[in-house]
Amino acid sequence: MNLLLLMVALGLAGASPLQDYKTCQPHSRPWQVHLHGGGVSCSGALIDEWWLVTSFNCAPTSYSTIASLGEHDVTVEEGTEQHIHVADVIRHSPYRSPLHSLTMVRLAKPARFNMYVQPIPLPKRCPQPGQTCYVSGWGSTIANHYGSSPRLKCITVPVVNDYICMNTFPEYLFWSPGMVCAGQENTDNCMDDGGSVMMCDGQLQGVQWFSHGCSNPADPSVYTKLCTYSDWINSVMDSYKPILPTATTPQMSKGV
Repeated sequence: MNLLLLMVALGLAGASPLQDYKTCQPHSRPWQVHLHGGGVSCSGALIDEWWLVTSFNCAPTSYSTIASLGEHDVTVEEGTEQHIHVADVIRHSPYRSPLHSLTMVRLAKPARFNMYVQPIPLPKRCPQPGQTCYVSGWGSTIANHYGSSPRLKCITVPVVNDYICMNTFPEYLFWSPGMVCAGQENTDNCMDDGGSVMMCDGQLQGVQWFSHGCSNPADPSVYTKLCTYSDWINSVMDSYKPILPTATTPQMSKGV
């Protein structure tokens, strides 16, 4: 009888799904944005009251996609969220070439900063091999087990040198100076969320490009190397400044 019970227990254990315990401390990433709607479900990083950045893979649609700020569990309204429509979507060209994977998103109205919603600083220097960084997103952190997570997940990854990263690329992919790789065997190395955010030393250093570590834990995942895009990011923010009403702006009368 004991043997039978043991066999049943083992069978149930084998049938149960793999557990994924890497949930972030709630609201410990106040810059993390959940983009959803219009066929989109992915992450981005708030860098300004009007702006966030994400990857090319995350393809929000103006006034169809909603940016949820102050989010942790996407299945629950916690009272901390700000839900704002996406206004402008600017992709770095040439779109999804071997060289670039970066999208900027302007909100339809400015975010209100508080303890749950804060921007993350842009990088002042590039990440270095061996440096410890942190990746967050609403995706699975288990290799070859894909799907979204209701709660924000966090993993810790080491930055990998470019040569090691290039040697893991399949033949159809090309290395770009706009890439940085992080994660390696026997470390956390999978975050299956388009646009997941990589932070190093409190600065935004990457958004996910290729999640290689989710298909083979021995391979590093690839992120857009945001330290090389500061000039482009600032030029986009300057070019797409929202036109705000002023006290002298004439108001249309009702019924006109």
